[in-house]
Formats: sequence, structure tokens, C-alpha cells
Amino acid sequence: MNDTIKAKLELLPGTPGVYKMLDAKGVVIYVGKALSLKNRVRQYFQSSKNQEPKVRAMVSHVADFEIILAASETEALTLESNLIKQYQPRYNILLKDDKHFPYVRIDMRLDYPRVEVVRRLKKDGARYLGPYLSAIILGDALNTVRDHFPVRHCKKDINKAIARKERPCLMYHVGKCCAPCSGKMSREEYHALMEQVISFLNGNVTAVVEELTKQMLDASQKMEFERAAHLRDSIQAVEKLSTKQTAIDNKGEDQDVFACCMHNGDTLVFAVFVRNGKVVGTERFDFLQGLETQEDNPQTRAEAMAAFLKQYYAQAAKIPPNILLYESAADMDAIELWLSSIRGRRVYISVPQRGEKRKLTLLANTNGQQTLLREEKLKHRAWERGEGALAALAGELELENFPIRMECFDNSHIQGRDTVSSMVVFINGAPAKEAYRRFRIKTETHGDDYAAMREALTRRFARAMDKDERFSELPDLLVIDGGRGQLNVALEVLESFGLEYIPAIGLAERSGCIYMPGRDEAFELSKNSPQQHLLERLRDEAHRFAITYHRGLRGKNSLYSQLDEIAGIGPKRKRALFDTFLTLDAISAATEDELAALVGRTAAKAVYAHFHAPQE
Repeated sequence: MNDTIKAKLELLPGTPGVYKMLDAKGVVIYVGKALSLKNRVRQYFQSSKNQEPKVRAMVSHVADFEIILAASETEALTLESNLIKQYQPRYNILLKDDKHFPYVRIDMRLDYPRVEVVRRLKKDGARYLGPYLSAIILGDALNTVRDHFPVRHCKKDINKAIARKERPCLMYHVGKCCAPCSGKMSREEYHALMEQVISFLNGNVTAVVEELTKQMLDASQKMEFERAAHLRDSIQAVEKLSTKQTAIDNKGEDQDVFACCMHNGDTLVFAVFVRNGKVVGTERFDFLQGLETQEDNPQTRAEAMAAFLKQYYAQAAKIPPNILLYESAADMDAIELWLSSIRGRRVYISVPQRGEKRKLTLLANTNGQQTLLREEKLKHRAWERGEGALAALAGELELENFPIRMECFDNSHIQGRDTVSSMVVFINGAPAKEAYRRFRIKTETHGDDYAAMREALTRRFARAMDKDERFSELPDLLVIDGGRGQLNVALEVLESFGLEYIPAIGLAERSGCIYMPGRDEAFELSKNSPQQHLLERLRDEAHRFAITYHRGLRGKNSLYSQLDEIAGIGPKRKRALFDTFLTLDAISAATEDELAALVGRTAAKAVYAHFHAPQE
């Protein structure tokens, strides 16, 4: 969990919405919905003990996240489905569908139409219901239709079947088909049954339940209790499924919804796009320049919205018939006529004051205002961690200038072997990884941290004196991971190159005490201060970088550790042995003749004796 995520988690609202997880490249890798964004998103970054492997893998790639507020969980679910369709995130693979949303097609021009599932709309005179945002829920709906509405589902030619006087199939005998192929139901009766199916699939369950209830009571009065029980089950199934139904009438309106939001000099327009009666996405548009005033008042927002509408629709691929605004725009009537002329049909721009359309404009305004507030807090925290921390640190260390470029050096080794040193660079309080450097200590230091630090610093500043572009930029503050001794080494190296004007400090790893030239006693900064956190991040990064390099070297060199102890076995013979036997165990198990074939008789005897020496 990086610092940006930590800061954003503290600002999450406890309201419904959708969240998008992004990787380091800004690619959306997961989209989810939540009843409470604060609770749901935070769960990902808590203990991973109870998380599934897939979730742990996803979280390990998350570098940032974004949220979209919604009015309800159902609305968040709809938005989530559309965002998954749009982004096709890597970790939503189980929900991903590379086809179009499914529709139900019913051709009522036929005598005995059937229910079909299709992925594309055609202008063929048939009735299309949908789209369904979830193929799973569509499957549940069709199962309910099969179980409780006995319409046909086969592809049989009904008129030919009637002419041949075919017998009903098994589906008729189990009560899941009315058997029109045998002439047991007229065209009018079948169409009335199919209208119930259409009404149900369109979400109008009230009328369907009323009709089924009427039929159930009628069957009960006629003492047809088995049929009445079946109708009762149908009513319960329809009512249960209606709570999950997400089919949207394809006659729904296309609308663009905009709200202009301003806060402390920042301006944006937040857009909610509605297509076929469903929210298909959101977007934000920033005003970077061009506003004559940044004052937050209705007139300024009206002018900003007018400028946005003209610029946005000048290059938009499609203009919807309805544009909803949270507040009026300047020259709204003129813009309306202009857009109508471009579209070739009437375009309405309105500022709704009540109803569902008003809820959409409120949704856009709420998201826009929350976006600006979150960004203001994040900017302030970033300033505190960056420039603010640098200013405070300069004051604490009595520096003449802000330490824009800070370099930190740290050593790593195990019992004096494979000693390395790292140089980590922070610019404006943030890691500049392209400037990181690492040094493999060439001299035999035998664990002498001072000697290793001296070599690394000497090589670093020697490169600078030689005009090496990779080392040419000098630090504004040199931080040494260590105490007074390491700091004195750094001061000696700086003086030897005539760079004693570069300020240097020592930072003790465990205590966090700061050692400075000219001060006899070490001192500590406030534990929770931004400047202390900045130094800790710098030191920890240097430590991490050194450890990583050291482990890589140790992994390579550990293979040869025992062979280094054998006289007469140099780099070429070690390589020959490992290329043939691969492991130390295989070398120790080899015969003297097998070894001699690779390294010669004398060296083979030494190797064999090393691994077969008697144990004391």
C-alpha cells in the first residue's frame, strides 16, 4: 500500500458507489461495487490472511484507485456492469463477456412465437427486451419463464406439426409447454400468454402477479387445487425474481448530464452519460486555463458550463436528444439551437428541479464536488510530505537552501562478504529511481563499514569530478545511514574533493538520531513530523535498495562458497564443475576419476579430500 492509497483511504465516504483499481501504468485492473465504499475498499488493504489468492494477487498490483458515488447499491451494480464491459479489467475475468449485452427477442408477428436470446438488435419488426446487464440474471428470468409460463421453446414448425397431428412432447406432460404443436391452444390464447411473458421480462411484475392471482383464485373455486398450487408457486417465483431484475427497456432515453463544480480556484465539469435508460459511464473535464475569474459563483459556473458545452460537442461523435444540467449555462437557448442544427433533430437542454432527472444532476454535482475536495486534501498532504517537509527540514538543519536533491548512502554485507553500497536519490521529497546507483565494494573491507562507505562515496564524487553525466548533479543534502563515525568518513571524502560546502548528516538506523557537523550531541526530530517521515523514507529506501543488490550477489556467489576454500580451484574450474554437476551435493558424490576428467588429477584429489575428510 503506497502513500497515495493510504491518504485516499482516509477520505473514502461511507456511501454506495463503484471503485476502480489501477496499476502503476494507470490501467484499470478491477472494478467493483460497494454499499459502503469506505468499508469495502479498505478491506483490500487490511490483513491478507483471509483473502483469496486472486484478491491478494490483484492487490499486489494496485498502485491507485478511483471511486464513483452512486445513489443506491442497485445503481452501483448497474454502473459496475457497464464499467466492466468498458474496461474489461484483468481481475474481473469471471464476469467479462466480449460480446454485446444479451437481449430477448420475441417475434409477435408469428402465430406461435418463442423466446430467443440474441446479442444484436435488428430492425426486423420483432420485439426486443433488454439489454440485460447480467447474463446470469437473464438465465434466472428465462428459467422462471420456462417453469411458470408454458410457452414453447423449441424450433419446431408449429403449423406443419398441427397439420400432421403430432402428439405433445414431454415438456407438455411436465407442465412446461402448452403444446401448440398439437392444436391444444389457439393463436389468441397463446399471444395473451406471451404478453404476460413480455410484461414480466420488462419488469412489470405487478400486472403479471395480479393476472396469476386471478387465475389461482379461479382454479381454487373450480376445485383445481393442483393447478392453483402451481400458480401460487409461479407468483412466488415472479415476486422473488423481481428483486433481482435488471432488464432495462431499450426505449429508454439517451441523456448527457453535467454539473460544473468549483473549489478554491479549481474547476471541473463532471459528466454522467445515460444510454438506453442506463448509466453507462462517468467522466471529468478539467478547466486548466481560460477562465477570466476563479471566483466560485453561479455566474462564473454558468460561463464555464457554456464554454464546456461548445467545446465538447464541437467534436463529440454523438449528441443525445436530452442534456441535463445541474445549473443553468450562459447562452443556453442559443447553444440548444446550435446543437439541434448539428444533430438534425431537436435537442433539449434543461435544468430539472424534481424527479429522476433531478437525481441524475445531483449525482453529477455530488461526484464533482467530492472529487475537488478529495484532490484538495491530497494536494495539501502531498505538499506536507514534499515541499512542506523540505522547508521544515531546512529549518531544523539550519540549511541555507531547500534540499531539493537528497542522496542517501547505505551498506549491506554478511560477515564482510559480498559488501555493497547503495545511493538513493529523492528530488522534491519523492524517489527519483532513475538516479539510483549501486556500488559493489572492490576492496576487502572484512566488515569494516567505514571503509565500505569511504569507497562508495569516493567513487561517487570521483565520477562527478570526471564529468560523468550519471553522477554530475551534486546533492543539496548528503544523508549517511549511520552515526558519528560514518558521518566523519563522509566529511573527509567531501573535503578531499573540495566539496565541503555540501551539507551532510548522519541518520542512526535504530534510534533515528541525527548527527551533524559542529554539534557534539545528536538530536531527534518530532516522531510524527513530516520532515522526520521524509528522512525515514529516504533511509528505508536506501536500505531496501542495498539489501536487494546484496541478496542478488549473494545468491550468485553462494554456489561457489565451499569451493573457494579448496586450493587450486579457481573461477574456471568452479564453473566447469557446476556446469557438469549443477549442485554441491552432486560434486561431493562424484568419484575422483569423474572430477579429474574436468579439473585434472591434482585438483580432483583436493576436491575429493575436501568433501570426504574424516569428521572429528
